[in-house]
Amino acid sequence: MKKRVLVLAPHTDDGEFGCGGTIAKLIAEQTEVFYAAFSVCELSIPSHLPKNILETEVKNATSVLGIRNENLKIFHYEVRTFQSFRQQILDDLVNLKTETRPDLVLMPSPHDIHQDHSTIGLEGIRAFKQISILGYELPWNNLTFHTQSFVFLKEEHLNKKIEALRCYESQSDRVYANESFIRSLAITRGTQIGVPYAEAFEVIRWIIE
Repeated sequence: MKKRVLVLAPHTDDGEFGCGGTIAKLIAEQTEVFYAAFSVCELSIPSHLPKNILETEVKNATSVLGIRNENLKIFHYEVRTFQSFRQQILDDLVNLKTETRPDLVLMPSPHDIHQDHSTIGLEGIRAFKQISILGYELPWNNLTFHTQSFVFLKEEHLNKKIEALRCYESQSDRVYANESFIRSLAITRGTQIGVPYAEAFEVIRWIIE
């Protein structure tokens, strides 16, 4: 596996949903993992909750996965506006490349239809075109998804992912934000490669040293 990994999350929780088990596995194997969230979605937070609740939740969730606090970077782009800030986001990604020096980047699939996710995906490919890139799976946003690469997960990795996602109490009403769905998807992907659990990725670019 790669030794320095950067996870790009358009919104807080995308990284955990898409590759939380893989993050837990990488960290258990002493890989340095960095996590960049581009929006804390303040405009989407219900009025009875603190506007910065997702910032608190992403700190808790990434800590559960084992990501060090200094390896978490939070930007404050407004949700569903990323397309208007493409150049600024690209500049941020280039700076992240310099700061983190990753040899693997995990980002939304190029087939993700959410406008913010597709912006991070496209600009991410531009910024990291000389680095290995895998696209993670978010089934509710993927019209299609090519299962070209798999990461075998053990029970403890999947449990870490589920525990991290529980930190997002403000998002618990989402249909896909439940243990049953998370486990069933991991079982489905695991079945495809003959193991109990896995996460699947699209290969955007893979560089063998």
